[in-house]
Amino acid sequence: MLAVVLSLLAAAPAVKPIDPAELRGHIRFLASDLLEGRGPATQGDRLAQEYIAAQFEAMGLEPGAPDGGWVQRVEMVGVNGHPDTLTVKGLSLKFKDDFIVVSGHQEKTSTIDKAELVFVGFGITAPEYQWDDFKGVDLKGKVLVVMNSDPEDDPGLFGGRARLYYGRWGYKYEQARKVGAVGCLIIHTTPSAGYPWQVVQTSWTGEQFELPSSSGPQLQMKGWLTEAATRKLLALSGKDLDLLRVSANTRRFTPVPLGVTLSTSFTNVVARKTSGNVLGLLRGSDPTLKAEVVIYTAHHDHLGKKEGGAPGEDVIYNGAVDNASGVAGMLAIARYLSAQPKAPKRSVLFASVAAEEQGLLGSQYLVEHPPVPPGRMAANLNLDGLNIWGRTRDVSVIGLGKSSLDGLIVALAMQQGRTVKPDALSDRGFFYRSDQFNFAKVGVPSAYFSSGQDFIGRPETWGREQREKWEATHYHQPSDELTDTWDLSGAVEDVRLFLELGLSVANAPTAPTWTKGDEFESARKRALGGR
Repeated sequence: MLAVVLSLLAAAPAVKPIDPAELRGHIRFLASDLLEGRGPATQGDRLAQEYIAAQFEAMGLEPGAPDGGWVQRVEMVGVNGHPDTLTVKGLSLKFKDDFIVVSGHQEKTSTIDKAELVFVGFGITAPEYQWDDFKGVDLKGKVLVVMNSDPEDDPGLFGGRARLYYGRWGYKYEQARKVGAVGCLIIHTTPSAGYPWQVVQTSWTGEQFELPSSSGPQLQMKGWLTEAATRKLLALSGKDLDLLRVSANTRRFTPVPLGVTLSTSFTNVVARKTSGNVLGLLRGSDPTLKAEVVIYTAHHDHLGKKEGGAPGEDVIYNGAVDNASGVAGMLAIARYLSAQPKAPKRSVLFASVAAEEQGLLGSQYLVEHPPVPPGRMAANLNLDGLNIWGRTRDVSVIGLGKSSLDGLIVALAMQQGRTVKPDALSDRGFFYRSDQFNFAKVGVPSAYFSSGQDFIGRPETWGREQREKWEATHYHQPSDELTDTWDLSGAVEDVRLFLELGLSVANAPTAPTWTKGDEFESARKRALGGR
């Protein structure tokens, strides 16, 4: 099949190849100040959607939304509110400096009255690892203090240093709701979160979006504590954070009541708003296989504008890398494939999804209201943040070993003269942090990869240094902007690899599969049963 794909690509010399100028042009518009950071349900968000839909239409794609249009409307609830301080037993913590708290429900008021604080370790219930941090303790009405990671001391538990979903903040809040807590505060450290406190400050302030809430318990508040603030809080009850961390790393751990209570009440501005997933379809050429789709995704949203900026301060979160660049890559792939003389056997759906930065909301809505059942989704290929530093000798596959897509990536990367390596930052849980996760949860084999860290013509440690510097300085900051210093030659190779991977899957006689025993294998079996 690889030889067939390469011959198809070689047989179409009239089709303009993907190049840096094409990517840069799309990024220049999507990350411009005109779009004001593409915050969900803003004018900039709508401009991004219209731009992408216009590109799809110009390519000759078909509208892919379930109603026959280009945009699948995503109804959301925006909630904006927070307390300025939290006071516990005389200790006053300051918003932004010490904590970030937002409402955990979609109501006009959030109220907590003398709720006891309880340290619950990692806040994990995982029967497959014989792990339960809650031990049946009644936590109704409590405020949970929880670590933002999963146990990593034992390589046989939770993937060792590789972060699983159990270590993600979304999981912590889900568990807190399930046990009936009224609040959940996650202890932030840069290593456990994978980003500095300034990212929490920018990502978790201002209007926060959710899909309309379903029935069931909701949190009055959810949020984050700095490590320093946590130590002060624990000192009120004579507890030491380091000792609590040690105890939390064993199966014997039981929740630790802190003997202090928290009360707070704050007002929320609650509003129903709409964003949208932009969907373009390239219909397949095979009479049977065209009923299945390969889905490319790239989120078009970012963080919008900073509230309360100083005069002259740059307040626009342009989101050039994250993720105007991923959308640019997807548009380039769509343009190339749609210009081929014959479509691939399976259909290809291009989905520019909404509100990823708010908790993967657009892709969640898409898999809950899909244009085709998940059992007919052959694979999801997700582009989120392209390489801006040049060509690499390697490719970093997020979640390497999870599916048969890996074999295709290895073979195609070899054709580029590159080697495939596992994610060098697996402790940050990237597989669970972007839109491919929602597809995986419903069983769709998913691929998410990027350039590695072995940059051609650079010292061995240079790539990692650039990545760490960018995350410390530009990630979720107004400085994530397109500049003349970007070298998109490596991004072009990655986009080409995404293109060839999609073609391979679209033309293969059988769809990809999860590796036997993978966490998403059972979901795939259920999906295939419902196709």
